Amino acid sequence: MPTAFVLISTDVGAEKEVLEKLRELPEVAEAHVVYGVYDLVVKVRVERQEDLREVLTNKLRRMEKIRSTLTMLAVEGFER
Repeated sequence: MPTAFVLISTDVGAEKEVLEKLRELPEVAEAHVVYGVYDLVVKVRVERQEDLREVLTNKLRRMEKIRSTLTMLAVEGFER
């Protein structure tokens, strides 16, 4: 199952509002408000690699109050 981690910068003070909008997307497995250069860290899971482009391009990057994203594709890992 293709997985990506997306770092998101939002408009100032919009972190929680964007977090609530992300909750509505079934492809978002996890989302966390964080401190630092980015405002949110999001884990996206999809059935097929092609679906990842759809989610990133047409859902996340077009969401209001998101200023920029940085996407990292997971290639290997584990979960507890």
